[in-house]
Amino acid sequence: MFWALATGEIDHRSYVFEHVPRDIPVLNAWALDARLELTTISLYAYPFVQDDYVMLPHGATMGAGFGPVVVSRRPLSLDQLRETEIAVPGRLTTAFLVLRMALGEFAYRELPGTEILEEVRSGRAEAGLVTDISQLTYAGAGLVKSLDIGEWWLLETGLPLPLTVNVVRRDLGPTVLQDLAEILHESIRKGLDNRRRAVAYAMRFGRGESTAMADQLVAMYVNELASDWGEEGKQAIEELLQRAEALGAFNEPVRLEFVS
Repeated sequence: MFWALATGEIDHRSYVFEHVPRDIPVLNAWALDARLELTTISLYAYPFVQDDYVMLPHGATMGAGFGPVVVSRRPLSLDQLRETEIAVPGRLTTAFLVLRMALGEFAYRELPGTEILEEVRSGRAEAGLVTDISQLTYAGAGLVKSLDIGEWWLLETGLPLPLTVNVVRRDLGPTVLQDLAEILHESIRKGLDNRRRAVAYAMRFGRGESTAMADQLVAMYVNELASDWGEEGKQAIEELLQRAEALGAFNEPVRLEFVS
């Protein structure tokens, strides 16, 4: 999504952009301090930063019938998972939130996402919630899928599962917000139209996965819904946050606001 912007394939309109690649739990924590002007965060994190940030109507990652998975060394039922400590990549990730919706309260332990597969494979954790390239590699580690939260969400709601969203800091002012929304949308569109070049650029920030595997993960989450949520995507975001609010997940009412 950032390739065209980072490589000068589109007009920056005199703005200067610095690409700061970090894992989502880090970006969530930074957003709590309004550290970055423009950032990706977990959708779950948005209500905690809504005073400082407003959503952009594109750049979200949404899984249509699939999503992060809970892996284990042997298949575990939902009832068994409720009695199992699960390694998770962060309490503010949307994956963690939706897992709470599926299981109710459960025991968990936070770990960096890159460590979760090995933690489960070694037996130090009975189960783990994986959200990145590990979604495609767990079988090679001898693990099985006990729950796909994207499948669960689709059966519950009939909607795609929104995981991350792009947000921009409110204090930049309406003109800058509109400019940034248009620039980022153009970058996403350019990347979708030049998939091979965009994936090759994204591989610079990978962790040694093959191009084919990276392309498969991109195909899952960077799709037409990333370019424009449309009504279905917006409905999915509203549904998820309303359900989270009903769980008592937030300290104040959610205010859904988007740069138009």
